[in-house]
Amino acid sequence: MDKTAPHAIAKTEHFDVVIVGAGISGVGAAYHLTQQCPDKSFVVLEGLESFGGTWWMHRYPGIRSDSDLYTFGYRFKPWTGAPIAGRDEILKYMGEVIDENDLAKHIRYRHKIHTAQWSSKDNLWTLEGERTDTGEPLRFTANFLWMCQGYYRHAEGYTPHWKGMENFKGQIVHPQTWPEDLDYKDKTVIVIGSGATTATVVPAIAGDCKHVTVLQRSPTYFIPARNANELADQLRDLEIPEEWIHEITRRQILKNQDDFTRRALEEPEAVKQELLAGVRAYLGPDYDIETHFTPRYRPWRQRIAFVPEGDLFQGIASGKASMVTDEIECFTPKGILTKSGKELEADIIITATGFNLSVLGDIAFTVDGKPVDYAQTVTYRGMMFTGVPNMVWIFGYFRASWTLRVDIIADFVCRLLNHMTKTGKKKVEVALRPEDRDMKLLPWIDEENFNPGYLMRSMHLLPRRGEKHEWQHTQDYWREKTEIPLIDLTGAEFRYS
Repeated sequence: MDKTAPHAIAKTEHFDVVIVGAGISGVGAAYHLTQQCPDKSFVVLEGLESFGGTWWMHRYPGIRSDSDLYTFGYRFKPWTGAPIAGRDEILKYMGEVIDENDLAKHIRYRHKIHTAQWSSKDNLWTLEGERTDTGEPLRFTANFLWMCQGYYRHAEGYTPHWKGMENFKGQIVHPQTWPEDLDYKDKTVIVIGSGATTATVVPAIAGDCKHVTVLQRSPTYFIPARNANELADQLRDLEIPEEWIHEITRRQILKNQDDFTRRALEEPEAVKQELLAGVRAYLGPDYDIETHFTPRYRPWRQRIAFVPEGDLFQGIASGKASMVTDEIECFTPKGILTKSGKELEADIIITATGFNLSVLGDIAFTVDGKPVDYAQTVTYRGMMFTGVPNMVWIFGYFRASWTLRVDIIADFVCRLLNHMTKTGKKKVEVALRPEDRDMKLLPWIDEENFNPGYLMRSMHLLPRRGEKHEWQHTQDYWREKTEIPLIDLTGAEFRYS
């Protein structure tokens, strides 16, 4: 194809539903559409070269889930392995979902969408983009748009700019764009950060490195435990069908998570001491837990990573890894100078410092020719937005597995689509009701409730929430699993035409 040809014209393909993204959300959405809306035509558009989203893009050593696969797996597909799983196991599971349900024919890879334009005159979305491998222009129209593209930019991770970075003579690597040929054998490595990525990378590389130093500005909470589910194992010994094991185990885990979340809010000091005791069991009574593993915030204000078999702490106990809790003054040719005056030397510095939030895939949205500024919209239950018709966004849970919301929102979308077909409606949007007009509008999420850095850095880009819980993404799976199936589609917040 001649990419220099001016204004190449893309042929237009039409579908009832366009799903953007073939990660855990998009594949789940596709499955539910085939089961609950079999008469709807749909396509899944994915910018990467295969399915999996995060699990396809991230290649750093040891990459694994930080929540259990009994709840991270879909409700319709039993998980039969260990609760914490690696990238390859998760991709294999997703591949089985695609194969078993004949979804591959609906998925288009290397299809990157740049713009989405809604026309009230035609009651249609028009999506335009390009094939990433050929540069071929793409154009689709759809009655309904289902955004399943995730919530951060795959192309680059978040790395703060520290003074003197250009002076460092070694290699600086962000886990999100890990080089396949990175040689860390017998090297001295610094990992900056204290979250789930650090807890994954450090145990995976420590055995091959000369030494790994974890440099954190402040500590985080972890849950070290066996990578097994005793109930699931007992049920398998009794030869219970896997479908039953999956459902029973999910219910047990979700009940335990509900109890833990409630206790973290109601008795934070007791929960804090329990979490610290779990770390102390691996590192011993003489280790400085207060400095390196005692956060300044209460449990669950940020995500708590599960550490299978306590592997991170085993590495520290063995001397292959060590913790430094300090701030960075500057980079030096040999490594990093901390604000306390200590120089940490390294051959490689890994910046496990988070990611950049992407609001709806960084796609340029317009409604009837007017650009959409999502920060000026109000969210309806974290899935629809005032002034944006015929669109739903899947944004999962922080304190429970992302996929739980994929299933719940999919049920809602399919019910909404079937309701519109039955009533002959072509357009639906949410709007504040008369009783909501004086409602106070607030940032997307309360930072006293949940405050990871990537959200705080990007709060100004996200839709607003209202004081009433239906105008919020409450992050409360245990409430939503009951409420969302009971949403009255004829309620005053829905405007049809």
